[in-house]
Parts: sequence; structure tokens; C-alpha cells
Amino acid sequence: MADIQIVETSLRDGNQSLWAALGVDTARTLTIAPAMERCGFKAIDFTTSTHMGVAVRYKQEDPWERIRLMAQACPTTPLQFLSTGFRFIAWETASPEFMELAFATLARNGMRRFALADPNNDAVSNVEVARLVKRAGGEQVIGALVYTLSPIHDDAHYAEAARTMAASRDVDALYIKDPGGLLTPQRARTLIPAILAEIGDKPLEIHSHCTIGLAEPAYLESVDLGATVLQCASGGAADGTSNPPTLRTIANLRALGHTVSIDDEAVAEVGRYFTALAEAEGLPTGRPMAYDAAYLRHQLPGGMVGTMRRHLTEQRVPHLEGAVIEELGRVREELGWPIVMTPFAQMLQTQAVLNVTAAERYAVIPDEIVRYALGLFGRPNQPIAANVMDRIMSSPRARELAAEPGMAPLGELRRRIGAHLPDEEFLLRATMPAAMVDAMHATTPEQRHYDPQTRPLFDMLEKLLSRADLTRISVEKAGFKLELEADA
Repeated sequence: MADIQIVETSLRDGNQSLWAALGVDTARTLTIAPAMERCGFKAIDFTTSTHMGVAVRYKQEDPWERIRLMAQACPTTPLQFLSTGFRFIAWETASPEFMELAFATLARNGMRRFALADPNNDAVSNVEVARLVKRAGGEQVIGALVYTLSPIHDDAHYAEAARTMAASRDVDALYIKDPGGLLTPQRARTLIPAILAEIGDKPLEIHSHCTIGLAEPAYLESVDLGATVLQCASGGAADGTSNPPTLRTIANLRALGHTVSIDDEAVAEVGRYFTALAEAEGLPTGRPMAYDAAYLRHQLPGGMVGTMRRHLTEQRVPHLEGAVIEELGRVREELGWPIVMTPFAQMLQTQAVLNVTAAERYAVIPDEIVRYALGLFGRPNQPIAANVMDRIMSSPRARELAAEPGMAPLGELRRRIGAHLPDEEFLLRATMPAAMVDAMHATTPEQRHYDPQTRPLFDMLEKLLSRADLTRISVEKAGFKLELEADA
């Protein structure tokens, strides 16, 4: 029996999986921060560069301030940043010097733990990024083994990647990152021993999703095999396409004889908060999911399946759904078995729909597929099929994209954007439209506290204030009275 630790994911992956990364702003984050600090979590999965861009684009909030304030509220619980290779906010490939500046700025603002998940499972690239993180001041680096199903992603593939990362002194631990929720207890029994045999005394963590009901039994099997950290979400931000629920996972671990050193009262408070938040804001809450064997063929995240169906319906060809799913498998094989995660999931789906609805396959090739073939998203798992590669590279668009200049050197970017800008401001303006950053600065921060119980009151007031036939509004309850009266 083992002592198992928990990484809490509601503010990052739980939010992203169920609420499209839009449900938790700075006020909602800071309100629950004291309780999260009391829980005794191994870490809090807090943000990514994509989430930082969302804060600017949709919330007009400063993501650096959010990191600083959360780090101040959680001095003993490390905040985790998820990095997906050599990119920051934009999908454009960034230079090592640019990434080192980004990591240094994140560390200076309070990020202590960095999870590295290369979309191609490129362990060599993860080692290069880990070196940058540590040199920039990051305290902990967790190297990801991104799990998927394909003929080339076998136990030997993951063992080799684990050996490469574990050999680096800059990688402190590894984790199996299963974005599709595909890991079964049966596969865990061969995969986890193969990985543990290569990583020595470095810890192994597990991160999976409940999309087809496999994550929880896989979690329990994994700890029996030697994993010591599980990544879970809380309350309304758990289950469904999100991660296993923290409370239920802890209860099952203890029932099986494992120890979980955690503040149960604080964990329960965190769960209640995310459930209340979802209910107050009309956000979807996760629920236990049934097993769906068809999912193994396409592996698309749940939200993308709905998007695919909407697009096919808009084109008046909903009956082609089965053909698109079959085509997605063919496209994935031809492109060298990319892992079905962002950005490859969206690229595979788009190409499959185009291949099925166009006059011939690859008659239309999106720019993202061309950039993938050019190597701009990293090193593919295996070479693209020769006939498909010829089709892509013979297009005029391929020549145009190949001629595009990459990201300018850091010094040139500094001169172009503003040599005296603080690093935080420079990084935003180097990766986002200036108008969005300007709009963020022009917005006055709202109150830094959120109470989900007040949401019905504000909804009622908004409706009443929109009526032209009212001149006076009075709201009363025990110990509270609010009166609003129109000017004469």
C-alpha cells in the first residue's frame, strides 16, 4: 500500500475540458485559493500559455497578475504550468531564447512546476525544454508521456521516451498524460512496469480523462503498479470529459488500503465551490460516462465530436458522420499517426471532413496540414505517406508557407515592439494582437471575490433594470435591503 498524492486540475484541465477554458476568471480563482492552499495538494494544475491568451482575449484580464495573486494565496502549494513544446500563446514555433524568457518570466511571477507535453511525444525536445526551464528558474519539471492508441505507440515507444527523459537531471518526474481517456487497467499492467523499469527513483504520475469511463479503474490499477500521484478535478469541474473527481478517487484509494494525506474538509469545500459555480453560471457539470467502443476509432475529444456533427448538419450531410470517422483514421495513418490532441485533433478532423465532402481526397488541404508537413509543429512520429506528402508539397500554398519567415530573433522583436517594455508586456504583445492587449489594459479589474449564491440576485436585477415601465426597485430579505430608484 502506498501514500498517494493529488494534483488538482479544476482551474486548468477541468475548466478547459468542460467549460472551454472560459468559466474561471481571476475573481473566481482567488475566491477558492485559500481553501485549495489548505488541502495539501501535490500541486495545482493552474495555467497554460493558451489559457493566458484566453484571459486577455475573452476576459480582458492580465494573466500575469492572476498568476502573481494566486501564487501569493498559495505559498506552499506549487502552481503548475503546462507547456506544449517550443510555443508560447501563439502556435508559431518560438526560438529557444524566446522560450527561456517566457519561462523566466513565469517563474518570476510565481509558477514553480512545469509540465512538458510535446504534441509529437518528442522526448528529445522535452529534454531541451526542461533545460531551458531549469536555467530560467523553474523549480520542478514533469515530463509527459502522451498516451494514445496506434500501431506505433506501443510499450516500447513509451519506455524509450521515458528512458530519454529520465536520463536528464533537469526532469524531476514523469507522467502519463492521457488526454483521450484511453488507458485501460489491462494496458496499464504492461505499460507502467515498462516505464518504471526505465526511470529509476523518479516518480510517475497519472493524468487521464473520464470520457468513456476508463480513467478511474485505470487510476486504481496504476497506483497498485507503482504510480504515486494522480491528477483529479473537483465537484462540478470533474467527470464527463474532465478528470476523475477528487473526493471519489480519495475514497476509493482509502477503501483499497492506500493512504492519502489530505485535508478532507478543505477538499470538500473546493468540490462544493466548483459545483456551485457551475450551477450559478449555467455551466455544464461532469457526470459519469458510459463506455463507448466506437470512440477508440476516432479518439476525438467530446467537444469536437459535437462540432463535427454541427458542421456536417450545416452542410446538410449529417449522414456522412460514419464516413468522416473512418476517413479520420486513414488520414491519421497517412500523416504518421499524430496524437489526437491539440492542435492535431482539429487538423485531422478538418482534413477528414474535407476529404469526404470534396470531389477527391486532399483536393483541399488546410494551411495547418501544410505547416505540419513542413515540420513547423515539430518532428512527426513517423514519415508522412509518400503520395500524400507529394500532394501537399506540390501545392502553391506549400511553397508560400515554406517561404514565410519564422519568428524574428528576440533582439529584433524587442526593438520592433518596444525595447523598454517589461517582460510581461513584451511577451503578450509579441504573441497577441496589440488591440487585445490594449483592451485588457483599458478594462478596470472587477472585485476580486466571487459568491455563486449572489448570481440569481444579479440576474434578476439585470432583467428588472432592462424594463422601461419600472421606476423603483426594492429587494428585501432578513438583514438586507436594496432600493434602486430612477432619476426624476
